[in-house]
Amino acid sequence: MSSLAAARADNFYYPPEWTPKQGSLNKFHGQHALRERARKIDQGILIIRFEMPYNIWCGGCNSMIAKGVRFNAEKKQVGNYYSTKIWSFTMKSACCKHEIVIQTDPKNCEYVIISGAQRKIEDFDVEDAETFELPADEEKGKLADPFYRLEHQEVDLQKKKEAEPVLVRLQRVSDSRHSDDYTLNKALRAKLRGQKKRVAEEEAASKKMGLGIRLLPTTEEDATAAANAKYSHKFNKNTRDKRALIIAGSIFPGSSGSSVPNRKRLELESKRRKVSAAAASNLLAGGFKPSSLSQTAGGFKPSSWSQTAVLSSQRKILPRLQGSS
Repeated sequence: MSSLAAARADNFYYPPEWTPKQGSLNKFHGQHALRERARKIDQGILIIRFEMPYNIWCGGCNSMIAKGVRFNAEKKQVGNYYSTKIWSFTMKSACCKHEIVIQTDPKNCEYVIISGAQRKIEDFDVEDAETFELPADEEKGKLADPFYRLEHQEVDLQKKKEAEPVLVRLQRVSDSRHSDDYTLNKALRAKLRGQKKRVAEEEAASKKMGLGIRLLPTTEEDATAAANAKYSHKFNKNTRDKRALIIAGSIFPGSSGSSVPNRKRLELESKRRKVSAAAASNLLAGGFKPSSLSQTAGGFKPSSWSQTAVLSSQRKILPRLQGSS
C-alpha cells in the first residue's frame, strides 16, 4: 500500500478542495467517525461485536450456539438500574437468521436472554469438578446477621482444618517439582538435544536411502513382518539364474569391447547346461519341439520360429562338437 492510500485509509488525507473553515474531515465528507457502525446512530443504535457469554439453544432451529461466538449486534439503552445503564443487544443467529435479544442485568451482574433463545443449563458435581460451591442468595442475605456469620465462620474454619493436609501435600509436591529450576531446565534441554540428534540421524539415514521422508525407528513388529515376507517363485528363480551366471563367469574382466559377447556366451553356456541329453540329440537329428501356438485340429505343424531356432542351434552346437572331438 502506498503512502497516499495508507493516509486515505487512516482518514488523514486532506484533499486539495478542503479548507480549515470547513471543519474536520468527517464533517467535510458528511459521515460519522464510526462509519458504517453508526448508520443507525440517530435511533440510538450502535453496531458492535457481541460475544456470547454462555452456551445457548437457538429458538429458530434449536441448534446450540457455543460460548464465545461473536455476532454483529445492535446495542441500545433500554433502561437504568439506579445510575447504571441497562443495555440491549439484538443480533441474528448464523444458522437460521433468527433474531436473538440479550440484555444486561446489573443487579445480578449477568446477561439475561429476553427472546429468541434459551440458556443451556449445565449441572456438575462440585467434588468431581474440584471447585468450591458458591453460597446461595439466601445465605448471602443471612451473612448480615452477626450470629449467623459467627456460625458460618466456624463451619469455614472446620472445612479449612479438614482440607489443610491435602493442601500441605499439594504444596510439598509443587515445591519438590519446581524448587530447583536449574536442574529442571538442564533436564529439559538435555531431552530436547537428544530429540534433535535422533531426528538428524533419521533424516541422514533417509537421505542415504534416497527417500524424501524421515523414517521412524524400527520396531519388533516391523522386523517380524519383514521376516515373514515371501517373494514370488519367479523372483527367486531369476535371482538364482543371475547368481549362477556370475559364478560361471571368469573373475578376470575382459576388455570393454568384448564385454557384450562374453555375457552372451555365458548366457548360452548356462542355458546349454540345462538342456537334457535327449533334447540335444533331438535337435541334432533335425527334430523340433511342437509349440502350443502351432497346434491345430489335424495335429502339430512346425512353426517358422521353431525351424529358425533349430537351424541356429545346429550352427552353434555342431562346430563345438566337432572341435571337442
